[in-house]
Amino acid sequence: MLRLGLTGGIACGKSLVAGLLRARGIPVVDDDQAARDAVAPGTRGLAAVVQEFGSGVLLPDGSLDRAGLGRIVFADDRLRLRLMAITFPWIGELVQSRLAEAEKLGAPAVVYESALLIENGQADHWRPLIVVTASEAQQVARLVSRNALSAEEARARIASQMTVAAKAAAADFVIDNSGSPADAERQLDDVLGRILSRPPA
Repeated sequence: MLRLGLTGGIACGKSLVAGLLRARGIPVVDDDQAARDAVAPGTRGLAAVVQEFGSGVLLPDGSLDRAGLGRIVFADDRLRLRLMAITFPWIGELVQSRLAEAEKLGAPAVVYESALLIENGQADHWRPLIVVTASEAQQVARLVSRNALSAEEARARIASQMTVAAKAAAADFVIDNSGSPADAERQLDDVLGRILSRPPA
């Protein structure tokens, strides 16, 4: 089965494109959802995070305060890298299991969606690679609205990550989500048509 990669800059619309893929019958394994599930209440992943960062990163119901932890780690690159090192083994285990299940569905392709696919050195394992882009002004506006961040916090979060331009340079296909969702959908259909019509390698 053909395996595709899907990534993009923060708040560029990667999840929008993932939803469009699912609507077309192509399963998507979401790295961010696996990251949430890996630190759900009762998991070894959550226990490891609490051991490192303390019980202050928990909400009253015992679940992880993702927004609070995000404010901590995005303000200190060393802590962000430490969090990644702690959680990646648990996330990877879930991702591999879900990819195996997705491949049993008989779709023409399966997509791995990951915000850090390129940064983690996985780009060449997931080709063709689709990168979703948007302008920085749009990223800031979406983060302010979606994550209840200030514009300054949004810019700091964007600055802590690989630039959209650098991600686009590593792509096989780019979907520019600077316009309407309908425009992104048209671009995706064009990309899928080109990918699925390719002869097998």
